[in-house]
This record gives sequence, structure tokens and C-alpha cells, in this order.
Amino acid sequence: MENKFEEIKNVIAPAALEVSSNYIKIGDKVTKTLFIFTYPRYLSTGWFSPIINLPELLDISIFVHPVETALALKNLRKKATQIQAQLSEREEKGLVRDPILETAFQDIENLRDSLQQSRENLFNIGVYITLYADNVEELSKLESRVTSMLESRLVYLKSAAFQQIDGFTSTLPIASDKLSIHTSLNSSPASSLFPFSSANLTSDEGVLYGINRHNNTLIIFDRFSLENANVVIFAKSGAGKSYFTKLEALRLMMLGTDVLIIDPENEYENLATAVGGSFFKISLTSDNNINPFDIPPIPKGESSGEVLRSHIVNLTGLIKLMLGKITPSEDALLDQAISETYAANDVVPGKDFANAPPPLLENLQTVLENMEGGREMAQRLYKFVKGSYAGFTNKPTNIDIKNRLIVFSIRDLEEELRPIAMYIILNFIWNLIRSNLKRRTLFIDEAWWMMKHEDGATFLFSLVKRARKYYLGVTTITQDIEDFLNSPYGRPILTNSSLQLLLKQSSATIDILGKAFNLTQSEKNLLLEAEVGQGLFFAGPNHVAIQIIASYYEDKIITTNPEQLLQQQ
Repeated sequence: MENKFEEIKNVIAPAALEVSSNYIKIGDKVTKTLFIFTYPRYLSTGWFSPIINLPELLDISIFVHPVETALALKNLRKKATQIQAQLSEREEKGLVRDPILETAFQDIENLRDSLQQSRENLFNIGVYITLYADNVEELSKLESRVTSMLESRLVYLKSAAFQQIDGFTSTLPIASDKLSIHTSLNSSPASSLFPFSSANLTSDEGVLYGINRHNNTLIIFDRFSLENANVVIFAKSGAGKSYFTKLEALRLMMLGTDVLIIDPENEYENLATAVGGSFFKISLTSDNNINPFDIPPIPKGESSGEVLRSHIVNLTGLIKLMLGKITPSEDALLDQAISETYAANDVVPGKDFANAPPPLLENLQTVLENMEGGREMAQRLYKFVKGSYAGFTNKPTNIDIKNRLIVFSIRDLEEELRPIAMYIILNFIWNLIRSNLKRRTLFIDEAWWMMKHEDGATFLFSLVKRARKYYLGVTTITQDIEDFLNSPYGRPILTNSSLQLLLKQSSATIDILGKAFNLTQSEKNLLLEAEVGQGLFFAGPNHVAIQIIASYYEDKIITTNPEQLLQQQ
């Protein structure tokens, strides 16, 4: 057994060490151990984080040796007596008061009170840092960098001169304090060294979202591993939100996830073309149409009556969006009219209506015209049936959705029609998702268009809330943060999204965002000063500073930079 232990030591240990007074050479690496020997009067929480998160090769050991309270009180009493004697002597001689002595005496008295009342304990703390580099010059530069970072916080280091072997041993994971260079700290400042960790969002599964700017690790995450797979993205125009969305969509598809996108500015057409996806333009003159009255397929385990009633509720919300404000009596009349429109095509609860022909909006208008109290609503629907807005709302569905990437573009629609088009597309997608359970993600760019109207916001919130049940992750993207968060459904959508991405923000919205996400002042400054593709990534309780990175070929597919697009032509 002893021979085996010796063999293990020989495998672990380096072949040789070259020991100098100020460094050690181990194989191809040069190492140097530093120790902290003095601290400022106050230590703020997280002061040690820049060293912990330094993207360099180093080892850190913290040794905490408890001091018996009785012994600590005895030593403090002696020290207090000495300082008090010095103060009395200066007073007798008529010398000017010494603020340093007075402050030291007050600190000692406060610490004695805390120890006596068991509110604090005293510890001898040893903090050792071993640096690694390829040569002595690089090691010296790294030492200067670490020293400067700590000295800016009034924390001072020294090299373990002529004790580099003991210093190196003290930072090995064997819990051996060979240096024994300690500083006395009570509980509060000692706790500022912890937690001895940095935010880390690297997992074994998922897609690469970017680089952790704290420590240069990869942010690899599976959005479907959380309680829901929903994402909210807030950013000002040009901050890189669409770039990030396309990059995530591309990488999700590589892992077998189907992707659906609502595109308000034709930004996803190149992506759809590159991967062989389907790109549908929805406009008044487009050949691509979606009939909002399409009969929804019946999912397994659900009754036809339940599905039809749910569909009628969603359809009622759409018609209310078209009509504007309606009275409670008109609302009840509208629900009855829609049911009768379906009944005219033999689509009623309790019957097999899978092969029944779906009605059109003009059929609802006819029913309303013949109902008492419905003529005014029929007249208001005229512009969507035969008037200036006639087109995509009153034609049979003619799009093929059998593809892994489907993009619906609404760029060519008038601003007034965009919320209606988004509602129709979302309802169409919702029926598709309910009928066939698959792992999917839905990206809704410029979601604030729907949040402007109560019926649209209600439907979007319902979709986000129920998505998890159907293996769907919904990504809502917006640059109009104030309108989104001020909507009564904005914050519920935010709380029902396990992941959030905040990119560069404007000074006009940063306070609203800071309040919604409990951001610190430094995090607010980070978002105000961020470059394109930089921001904060929230995943459950953790959040890190992110740098979005794409490969050369990914960038060629997803970029919307006009200069780059001209060069590609």
C-alpha cells in the first residue's frame, strides 16, 4: 500500500523544481506566491471578486483560524490601555490631538463590545495568491496587474521572498498553511471574502449564448431546463437584439428544435433562405394568407367542444381588436354571432367537424347584418371584408407550415394592421402547437405592438403562460420598454419568463428597467455604456455580463449591418 502511495505521488509531482528567491519554475510554467499583509479600515462586499474572476491562471487559498474570544478580549484590553495612555500623555503635554490614535481607540472599544456581546468573532486570516505564467516577464506583468487592482482598494500584497516553496504549498488543495502569515479580522470584514465563487452559466447541454465577461467562460444554457422556456429581450434600436435572436434560432435548429418567428422588418429572410426555411409575407396584396376562422385540429386527450370554445374566445378577441371598443352587450352579441357562423358550416360542439369547410370573415359580417343590434358592428367590419383593409383577413389559408423554420413577415402592413396581423399569426401558431407536441421556440419581434391593445396583450400573456405545457418557449423582443412594462400584462409576462436578456439601454428607460430587475448602479452603467452585443443575461437566480459572439459563417448568415450586406452582394 505504501509503494502504491509513492507511485501516486510520483505521477502527480513535477519532474523537478527550479527555485529562485522570488519565483519557482515548474515544468514550462513560472509561478510566484503573494500574500495579503494589510487591509483598509473598511472592506466592502465583493472587493475580492475582480481577483477571483480574473481570466488568468492563478490559485487562491484563504485560511481562517478562529481566535478564542477570551484571549482576544485580553489582548484588546492591553492594546486599549496602551493607546489610552498615549492619549493621556499627549493631553498632559498640551499636544494637538491625534485623530489616528483616537480612531484606533474607538475601533478597539467597538470591537471589544461586539466580542463581549457575541455579535462578532475574531479570526486570523491568511490569504495567498499563486500566479502562473510562461516566463518571468509575463509573471511580472501579471503581478503588477493584481497588485494594482488590490492597491486601488487599499489592500496591499507582498511576495513570499525566499519562501516560495512554502507559498506554493499553501495554495495547493491540501489545506496546509505553510506560510502562516496572518491578519486579524473580525466576522464582518472576513465575510467580505466570500462567496468564493463567480457567476457561472456553463452547463453540459444547451446552446452557446455568448461569453461571460466576468471570467471569460462560455455561457452554455438549455432554456428548456428551467420551469419554463420563455425569454424576454429588452434593448434599444441597434443594440443587437435581432442579431442575438437569429443566432439563437440557428443554434437551436442544430439541436433539433423547430423555430417560428414573427418578423416586423424582414430581418430574418436571409436566415430562412440560408437554412431552407419558409418565409411568408403577410400583407394586403400578398399571395400568402391565413384565415383566422380556420377550424383548429383536435389534440389528443381534448374534447372537440373544449377546443372549439377556446378558439371562439380567441377569435372574439381578434374581432374586438378590429372593431375597437365595444359595449358589453355587443361583446355578448359578437360571441353569439361567431358561434352561429360556425354552426352554419356544421361546426358545433359534440360533432366531428374535422373535415368541415371553415367560414370566412365575410360570413361573420353577413350573420351580424341579420342579427338585431349587429348591423353597426357589421358596418365596422366592412373595411376588413371588402374595404381598404380587405386582403389577408378574408381569404382561405394557403401556406404550408411543414418546415423546421417558419418566418412570418409583416413589414409591408400598415401600422394600424400590425397588431391584428400578429394576433392572427399567433392564433394560427397556437392551434398548430396544440395539435402536434414538439420542441419549439416562438420569437415575437417588437412584441410591444400587441401590448398596445388590451385584447392583444391578454392573448400574448395567455400564450406565454400556457407555453410550457406544449413544450414551447416564447421569446418576446421589444425596444419600447416603457410601454411594455407599463402594460398590465407586461410584468406578468416578465415574471413568467425564466430567462431575460438586457442589451444596451437609453438613459430615458434605464431607471424603469433598473426598478423592474433590481439592478445595481454599476449594472445600470454597464447597460448604458455597453457596446453592440453586450449586456446582462439572466437565467433563473443567476445573471452575468454577456458578450454575444458568432462564428464567421454564422455572422454572414445573420448580419443586418448594411455595410456588410453590400459587401456580400
